[in-house]
This record gives sequence, C-alpha cells and structure tokens, in this order.
Amino acid sequence: MRTEGDVTTRFVRSPAGMRDHPALVLNADYRPLSYFPLSLWPWQEAVKAAFLDRVQVIAEYDLTVRSPSVEIRLPSVVVLRDYVRPARTAAFTRFNLFLRDEFTCQYCGARGELTFDHVLPRSRGGRTTWENVVACCPPCNLRKGNRTLREAGLVLRRRPFRPDPGQLQAIGRKFPPNHLHESWLDYLYWDAELLA
Repeated sequence: MRTEGDVTTRFVRSPAGMRDHPALVLNADYRPLSYFPLSLWPWQEAVKAAFLDRVQVIAEYDLTVRSPSVEIRLPSVVVLRDYVRPARTAAFTRFNLFLRDEFTCQYCGARGELTFDHVLPRSRGGRTTWENVVACCPPCNLRKGNRTLREAGLVLRRRPFRPDPGQLQAIGRKFPPNHLHESWLDYLYWDAELLA
C-alpha cells in the first residue's frame, strides 16, 4: 500500500542537486514561496544568490564548500532581499488540479495513478475549466466515458471549484516532502496553531 508521500512525489520533479543539501527559500516576509512543491534551491544556487547579496542566509548546514580563496558554509535557509508578490490567481495546470483534489479520485476516492475527467463531457458542451474538470482514476474515467454523472451512476465526492493560490498553499501543507531539515521547521509551520 502506498502512503501519501509515495503518491505525491511522483508528481514532483527532483533534480539531482536538490536532493543534496537544498536551501529552503523564504520570501522577504519569512514565508516559503510555496509549500507544494516546497520552495527549495540547490545549494549551488543558494551560495550564488548569497554571494550576489540577493538573499540573506539565516541558517546553515555543518558542511562547507571551498574555492581556492574562499570557504563557505552551505545555506539551509535563505530569505529573499526583495519581496516577491504572490500570484493572484492559480494557474490551471494538471498539477494544480491534482493538488486541489488532494491527489484523490473525485469519484471513488482512490489514490495513485490519476488522470482528469470533464464532469460534463466536452461533446455535450462541457468546457475545460476549474469548475468542470476533476482528478479521476483511470477505471472511473473509463466507467464514466462520454456520459453524464447520472448516466454513469457516479457521484462527485466534492464539487469542483476554482481555487485561489492561498487555498492551494493550504492544501500543499498537507503533503510535506519526504525530507525536512530541522533548520526549516520553524519557517514552515510558524503560523500553525500552537497546542496548549
């Protein structure tokens, strides 16, 4: 049986440089640029940005890199010097659609391999919009075919909606990456409710 982490990591590309000592990138307000995928830079990009004074390094790994004249500790958390304004609308992409639907088939609740389905088929006037497309597993997609929900005997688990970027960020926080360095934790969950 797969865990949530197994299912979601297939949708995220992880370049080789990201796996070895990545730096968490925070906006100038000390919030991550994104939660899912988590805003990470390869250590090489973080070192370059620090050298060019584009970021402030606020946490470091215990490892160093050396050039002939300089020794630098690898940054683990960096803060952008200039604030990057968040997007006002969420891009309508396959990944964002799966994220909105929490990587779950909206007909049967299955997790794993997903595709998408037009609730009202395009042949019947359905459009490719946030409000008419849902994440769907291949068996349910095949079962529904070119029919309406009623004709196929299917029921939506949740009505499709147009998410705003904040909603996608909140959903993304439910799917933490497989590796969280201890120096990142205070910046990932700083606005979470404290337990008494």
